[in-house]
This record gives sequence, structure tokens and C-alpha cells, in this order.
Amino acid sequence: MFCQKCGAENVEDARFCNSCGASFVSGGEESKNAGSGPDQNTESKATGTGLDQNIAALLSYVVGWVTGIVFYIIEKENNYVRFHAMQSIVVFGAFTVVQIILNILSIIPAIGVLFWIMSILVSVAGFVLWVVLMLKAYQGEMYKVPWAGDYAEKMIAGQS
Repeated sequence: MFCQKCGAENVEDARFCNSCGASFVSGGEESKNAGSGPDQNTESKATGTGLDQNIAALLSYVVGWVTGIVFYIIEKENNYVRFHAMQSIVVFGAFTVVQIILNILSIIPAIGVLFWIMSILVSVAGFVLWVVLMLKAYQGEMYKVPWAGDYAEKMIAGQS
């Protein structure tokens, strides 16, 4: 399926354009999801929190999964912000679990150093991804982390 807004090709069952973030909501659902329509990323819209949607999406990443939960709970209308909040929960929740496991395994004598090094590499990767996700959210892009972005999109689509 091609996006009517930007012309990018997307998978058939996509709810949002991978390129511009436009919603593929049809007919009667459009009025129900006002504020998350096709033009949501070209002009900035307010959210239920009163913040600009790009600022709210950025803030959903600031303290990882914690702010993701906060914005997912308080934002009821804007699917752009809800997507980024859910993606923050999934991505940084997974990073937290992996870090805990690696730190526990780093206690093991002899091979613990390997897990400690892996923990450092995961921390660096998490930091880089954190910065990228905040920048993409602020720029109005519906950037999807593989697997986590798809899961977040499905969760938001199921809640709409």
C-alpha cells in the first residue's frame, strides 16, 4: 500500500506510514481518531497534556520506560505520542532487563568479565538509541525500532 500523503510504500496491514507517520485509518474511524490523522506530523498539534505533540513524544523517552508509562497513561487522544510512549516502554524495558541479567552474570568468576564488557556495550547501544529516538520524535518522525515499533503500533491500533 502506498501512503496518500508522501507516496512511500508500506506493508498492507500498516496503520501508520513508515516514512511520514500518516495514519491509514479509514472512513468512520477518522473522526474518532481526530488529532492522529494524516497531517499529524506536518503541523504540530496539542496533546491531552497541553504540550506540543513533538515535545510530548520526546519527553516520553527522557527517563526511558518510566516516562513512557507516564505519557502512555496520561495521553488519551494523540496516537503519535502514545506510539512513542509505548515504544519507549518496550525498548527501554527490554534494555533494563538485559542490563540486570548481564550485571548478575558478571559476578561469575572467570567469565564474569565477558558479561561486564557486554553490559558496557549494551549501555552504549542503549544511549545511542535513546538519543536517536528522542531526536526522531522531536522531528515528528514515526521512527520504528524493529520489533518494538511494530509491537507498539499494534498496541496503539488495538486501543483506538
